[in-house]
Amino acid sequence: MRLFKSPYSKQTDEELMSSLGRGDKRAFDEIYKRYSQPLFGYFMKLLARDQEKCEDMVHDLFTKIIRKPDYFDPSRSFKTWVYSVASNMCKNEYKRLAVRKHVKNDMEPAQFLKSSSDTLKTVQEKDFSASLQKALVKMDDKHQSVFVLRHFEGLSMKEIAKELSINEGTVKSRLFYATKTLAASLKEFNPIYH
Repeated sequence: MRLFKSPYSKQTDEELMSSLGRGDKRAFDEIYKRYSQPLFGYFMKLLARDQEKCEDMVHDLFTKIIRKPDYFDPSRSFKTWVYSVASNMCKNEYKRLAVRKHVKNDMEPAQFLKSSSDTLKTVQEKDFSASLQKALVKMDDKHQSVFVLRHFEGLSMKEIAKELSINEGTVKSRLFYATKTLAASLKEFNPIYH
């Protein structure tokens, strides 16, 4: 029985990634412990709660990390970087689904009409998630990361400022800009404009 904490638990994410880059696989275990559940939640929010797909995405992301740890630049924030990678994975998934949708329509008309209100709600949620993801991907990293940390990770302004090594005023300014930009991009989903 261990009576002391692993030395890895005291290291920063960036230190762990540097260790992983030198072949230390236990550093990967700590990164996985810290980020697997939050990333799963992030994927669930952006991929319309498709649990199996989200589990696959988490697995794929961590596979990339363990195979190519040198893709991460240790002078950057790991948290910002890993969520950028996750965001790009979602973007690619939406592209793949769009191509598949044009090739084959999986939903038969009778199935669609059977529960039109539930189906319509599901379609609207997926459309919103896809549009939100596209708008987020177009945004520059500094605004995107603040929005993701606040709204997907639930961090406070103070926590975001500490995470990104910027002051709280800058966090608020970037969050305001990101929210305003996204609201303009997603205007079609706002009932005020209908």
